[in-house]
Amino acid sequence: MALRDRLDRLPPPPIRLTRSLPRYTVERDIPVAMPDGVTLLADRYVPRGVRSAPTILVRTPYGRRGPAAVLNGLPFVPFGFQLLVQSVRGTFGSGGEFDPLGNEREDGLATVAWLREQPWFDGSFATYGASYLGYSAWALAAEAGPGLKAMALQITASSFREAAYVGGSFALESTLGWTELTRRQTSTLGLLTAPLLSRRRALRAARSLRPLSELDVLAGGEPMRFYRDLLANHESGADYWRRRDFSGTVGQVGAPVTLLGGWYDVFLPWEIKDYLALRAAGHRPYLTIGPWWHADARHNLVSFREALAWFKAHLRGDFSAVRANPVRLYVTGSREWRDYRDWPPPGMRQERWHLHGGGGLGEDGPQDIRPSAYRFDPSDPTPALGGPSLLGSSKPVDNRPLEKRRDVLVFTSAVLRKDLDLIGPVVADLFVRSSREHTDFLVRLCDVAPDGTSRNVCEGGLRLDPDHPVADKPVGTEGVRRVAIDLWPIGHRFCRGHRVRVHVTSGAYPKVAVNPGTGEPLATAAAPGVPADQEVFHDPDHPSAILLPVVERSPEAAVSDPGAEDSSDFGAC
Repeated sequence: MALRDRLDRLPPPPIRLTRSLPRYTVERDIPVAMPDGVTLLADRYVPRGVRSAPTILVRTPYGRRGPAAVLNGLPFVPFGFQLLVQSVRGTFGSGGEFDPLGNEREDGLATVAWLREQPWFDGSFATYGASYLGYSAWALAAEAGPGLKAMALQITASSFREAAYVGGSFALESTLGWTELTRRQTSTLGLLTAPLLSRRRALRAARSLRPLSELDVLAGGEPMRFYRDLLANHESGADYWRRRDFSGTVGQVGAPVTLLGGWYDVFLPWEIKDYLALRAAGHRPYLTIGPWWHADARHNLVSFREALAWFKAHLRGDFSAVRANPVRLYVTGSREWRDYRDWPPPGMRQERWHLHGGGGLGEDGPQDIRPSAYRFDPSDPTPALGGPSLLGSSKPVDNRPLEKRRDVLVFTSAVLRKDLDLIGPVVADLFVRSSREHTDFLVRLCDVAPDGTSRNVCEGGLRLDPDHPVADKPVGTEGVRRVAIDLWPIGHRFCRGHRVRVHVTSGAYPKVAVNPGTGEPLATAAAPGVPADQEVFHDPDHPSAILLPVVERSPEAAVSDPGAEDSSDFGAC
């Protein structure tokens, strides 16, 4: 099916392509000199017959041509926008060395300064892109000046630090896989095969349970700089991240921003933080979250559609296709889109569902019963069957095989008598004790269907060490810590007849690196480590619970489906 036909099938926003797409011209390998003498290369696409047009700037490490051209924004050109796609330093012909995340502010601002001097530049530009492309846009946004009129970014964030060290741990599968991908992408067939092959190599290396410091060579045959930099700069406050973290400048961005994310995307929590930072600064950003994961191609057409409406509005003054409410969310389980004025949805209330001894879960208070316990053995780490992944599918899966393990605590509610809509942040408030000062706790929320299928909805983890804040300890209860674990945000309906289930465990391998329990730095820790005996308290003095964001469905919030297909297998009530 032709691109034009596929786009025409999408419901609102009501943008329609013309019957005949105007042709464009392209200028290849435009040199852009950086202040240090390095030259970066760019391609410029110009709609034929258009004398003056605003520019969409894209800076990417993934190449400028072939299939990458479409993802870089080529479909915008027939609508009267010129597109400038630049390969970042050290990639696809651009000079210098590729130091991931390290040069995007300086090189981005130098490119904007160069752009202002071009005779074809009309004084206004926008930025566009997903993942690293969106990050490179954030890197220059706060200092780009008044010429930056709009930003349309997808599955990305202004900082990747927290996504690399999830809850203080280490996102092993994603970081190792992405480093291998960028090493492989310039080979034959490039990005067409690199994601799959890189993920396979990363998983094979990770499953060896060798020390983290050896896995890059095991996966790719040679040391990989970015992976080793991440291992060496795990500690908070590391200088390495000061020039790579732009979350502190998000509120200073004056250009209108629209963000698109996925419920199963690795960057979603931090993309929402960017949205909230803009709101706190008095801006009115837009936010769309669909049933997608990071490598999910289904969001591409929706991304283009919404970005086109945004660019027409803020570069041309045509707001006819911009929706009234800034927040649009797809609610899995109900298979419907909803529009809201803000995130979290107005009227959301937080309900505390307590973990009960014996594996129960509910709104009734905690019971006076001994703690639940398990042993985590780093030589046989608790696996992750699903959950957010950078390169692979993050489609929810049946977690019943995982629930049979002795190192996974399972707490399940009674059968729901009515639909339960949860939209917003999810937090686990746990009282825990471990035989190790250094250990991890991970919490997962699952939807249990009437046939017993238990699919993961969201999860989150926290790495503990002796410096982690300890709550007030009741008399006679030594070593108990009260910890708050942020799970991924949620937009899900638990249907009547289903049950709510919570996992508590200490591993999600190889998505998250094993905590060896020794306190050694990531880069030097030996494998496999020492076992940890874990306890979760749920008595009246230690009321462990999960805090759920309950939203009453409003008929006027429902909107027509803007083109997303839900393949999560949750079905509909």
